[in-house]
Amino acid sequence: MAATVQPPQSVTWQVHIDRSMWIGGVRGLMLQALHPIAMRGVWQNSNFQEDPIGRLQRTADFVGVVTWGTQEEADRLGRRVRDIHRSLRIKDPDTGRTHRVDDPELLLWVHCAEVSSYLEVARRAGLRLTDRQADRYLAEQRRSASYVGLHEEDVPGSLAELEAFFAEMRPRLKVTPEARSTVRFLLWPKLPEEMRWLSAGKPMYVPFGALCYYSLPGWARRMYGVLPEIPQPAVTAALRSFRLAMNTLPEKVHDLSFQQATKDMLEAARQRLAAEGYDVGRGLQGLRDPRRWPRPAAA
Repeated sequence: MAATVQPPQSVTWQVHIDRSMWIGGVRGLMLQALHPIAMRGVWQNSNFQEDPIGRLQRTADFVGVVTWGTQEEADRLGRRVRDIHRSLRIKDPDTGRTHRVDDPELLLWVHCAEVSSYLEVARRAGLRLTDRQADRYLAEQRRSASYVGLHEEDVPGSLAELEAFFAEMRPRLKVTPEARSTVRFLLWPKLPEEMRWLSAGKPMYVPFGALCYYSLPGWARRMYGVLPEIPQPAVTAALRSFRLAMNTLPEKVHDLSFQQATKDMLEAARQRLAAEGYDVGRGLQGLRDPRRWPRPAAA
């Protein structure tokens, strides 16, 4: 039976199974939007304006496959993503130039904005990771970057390298009309068809969207200036409360938020890990506990 791409022993598993990922995912989209060409690539080549939550779901599907899928599934998805990107172009109205969607600089920006958001939000929300473990997470994520066409050696693999990358990129970032609209979409999004059952609770999304915004780095919030500043200790407390509440949801209830393909992939991962001797009685999230891993064979 094929092995899972990232085993429960990886730091990637610890971060990606955490429910703080919902905040990290939206924060990642807000951060990605600050790169003018990357943002215009999304704007010109997707239906993001009509379905921002759908894009978040598709991102969740990609992250899920390259975390809990098999190597074959991850390779197949990577080929599909690279084929799509290869055919797409971005028109820059400011310069008249045309850019490739698979330009390495754009791919690297999207990757770093995404993984930094997952990691920083999870740690701030209460997931206990040392700096060494955080470095290991970023090193593990180089493999995920390779599925979209990046070379692993070109991707930041430590906190120091990631910090240096953002310092280098900040002068190239700006708030375009598309970026500002993106933040507003994410503060009050249109729900996709399969999530319309949540419509009654949509007003509750406003504090969620605001929490995603307030979890951005201070320099990014200052660039946007969309919401008034609030004390950051209050943001940290809200992130911890959100994580605590979400992590108590039964896994099958939580999985209702995913597309059917993602649900099927997660169920296949449970079955595969159970066959390997893992105790999946508490689902994939329960496998953060080493006591649920297979016991080593006696010598």
